[in-house]
Amino acid sequence: QVQLVESGGGLVQAGDSLRLSCAASGGTFSSYTMGWFRQAPGKAREFVARVERSGILMDYADSVKGRFAIARDNANNMVYLQMNRLKSEDTAVYYCAAKPHAEDVFNYWGQGTQVTVSS
Repeated sequence: QVQLVESGGGLVQAGDSLRLSCAASGGTFSSYTMGWFRQAPGKAREFVARVERSGILMDYADSVKGRFAIARDNANNMVYLQMNRLKSEDTAVYYCAAKPHAEDVFNYWGQGTQVTVSS
């Protein structure tokens, strides 16, 4: 079972950049599809981005496409979310998640890191 710990959140201004990190432990990292999700106050958790096991294929929500980039480092059990041109609507708690290869859903979640974008 994999454990996930996010870091890198904070308070930034609109237009700034921020990089989130997620450290994984306790599992075979390269066997998981990794993803980032977010939850804004009063809203449901939503998908942001995911990267498949090899790190070659990525997928993004339309709202972040062209601004955010997901990447993984299988040698160091890390996944990153580079966020550029941040907007106030990107304000949310960001969660790292892992999906085992044989399963259809993200089963493992970190505790989240707060990102606040001031306009």
